[in-house]
Amino acid sequence: METTLAITRPMVVMTITVGLLAWWLLATTSKAAVVPSKGQYYTEQVYDFVRNGVARDMIGSKEFMRFVPLLFSLFILILLNNWMGIIPPVQMPTMARVGFPIALTLIVYVVYHWVGIQKHGLGGYFAFMVPSGLPKIMIPAIFVLEFMTFFITRPLTLALRLFGNMFAGHMLLVVFILGGYELLMQGGLLSVVALPAWILAFMMTIFEALVQFLQAYVFVLLAASYIGGALVDEH
Repeated sequence: METTLAITRPMVVMTITVGLLAWWLLATTSKAAVVPSKGQYYTEQVYDFVRNGVARDMIGSKEFMRFVPLLFSLFILILLNNWMGIIPPVQMPTMARVGFPIALTLIVYVVYHWVGIQKHGLGGYFAFMVPSGLPKIMIPAIFVLEFMTFFITRPLTLALRLFGNMFAGHMLLVVFILGGYELLMQGGLLSVVALPAWILAFMMTIFEALVQFLQAYVFVLLAASYIGGALVDEH
């Protein structure tokens, strides 16, 4: 059986973004000072946004710090790869390829189950899924629902939400940009409609940049909430 390995465009874009992020972080933090440079200041603002606006709020002030590096890395990686969908000449949102959101979701999936089992023990983690005080007759049904939520629904929706929004937004921009081009090529009266199509494409690109930011934020927010939920003392 012959196996073919191929380097695809999304793989190249992901590699470029990882390189850019590594350069940015090293360039702005290698000479960190009490009085920050402009680059250090902006890096710290993004870090503080994830640290205080996501990790601390969702996980709690007692346990949040050890998860900040993960959440910060996820946020900047997803955000830059999302924005690659509107940055010429790339215009390729990596997260519109479902394999990438699945890979990032698997990391979150392993982390929140791992810390939950560490905190409660294996048996205690499964018992933790059932709220205390339930009538015994309801326990089996609630356990099945909670089990499906923890192990199936959460990772599935986390990956598909990011993929679906990036894919749909990219396709919408493609329709308006290429549609305007095709109308222009038709000539005559149809070519007049090309300009409104491109104006709409420009407006939707600005809107898409906001959506791409929100999707990166929602991903890390939900990741932090799942980790925080696995660490609480009682369901």
